Amino acid sequence: MADAEAALAETGTLALFDFGARARRDDPRCLQVALESFDAPSTLEIWQVDAPVESGVAGDLRWSAGGGWLYAAIELDERDHGGPQATAARAYEQLRAFVGQRAEHHVLRIWNYMAAINQGEGDAERYKQFCIGRAEGMGDFFAEGFPAATAIGHHGEVPLLQVYLLACDQPGQRVENPRQVSAWRYPRQYGSTPPSFARAMSLPALDALAISGTAAVVGHASAHHDDLDAQLEETLVNLEALLASAGMSAGFDTQSPLKAYVRHGVDAARVNDFLQQRLPGVPVLVLHGDICRGELLVEIDGWRYV
Repeated sequence: MADAEAALAETGTLALFDFGARARRDDPRCLQVALESFDAPSTLEIWQVDAPVESGVAGDLRWSAGGGWLYAAIELDERDHGGPQATAARAYEQLRAFVGQRAEHHVLRIWNYMAAINQGEGDAERYKQFCIGRAEGMGDFFAEGFPAATAIGHHGEVPLLQVYLLACDQPGQRVENPRQVSAWRYPRQYGSTPPSFARAMSLPALDALAISGTAAVVGHASAHHDDLDAQLEETLVNLEALLASAGMSAGFDTQSPLKAYVRHGVDAARVNDFLQQRLPGVPVLVLHGDICRGELLVEIDGWRYV
């Protein structure tokens, strides 16, 4: 496990994510993610660039930048802002205003973690309310195309919305999955405002693919309701379809870290065993999180390097 203080002391450390219960750090580059890790000891994720890094705070935002790359994060308590829609709108308004005036204004990848993501029925479901607020806050900022993204529910007692992103001074290349309807074209049954993300993003100059949250969705419909093994198989098929669509060779290797979000804690060992068998040597961080559709049990995102 990487040492946090040593990593933060390095010149090129852009961001550090703690998937565990360590004490919070005041460094703007640090984020204590609201998802529980099944690893012991808990895991750190570190982003580094080949350049000096500057960092700071702007309103509710924390940020760092270096070498043409930008990290920005915001955490808001829904109790202070009026629920998931209003909180998402405020978060994305601040992100849009900050990133829009930066040289690194090409947003490539976004992560969204919120409490009780599946709570509520129909259009009152919290995830659907989040999607409305996100669209309100974004405005036309992504008129030329959406970034890759993940949205997962956490189990924290505080209804905290955490959003963080990676942006660059060069645009990436959006990638869609031919097996799936593009998320922004979902039919009305998925809410009055469809999800707004690309299935993946090829990063500029890095020969890397940032993969959005990927689950057992075919067309626009969830497949294999409540069948964990079948959902895992379908998810891997979708991941391979994304690699092919991006013009990359099949498979993942030891340099392609993934995250698996697991709805039920009792399934974590099974998910870990499945992925070790099917993706030997691939580093996978297994986290306790709720998928944005109640019938889905697992979702995978991550990185693939050439």
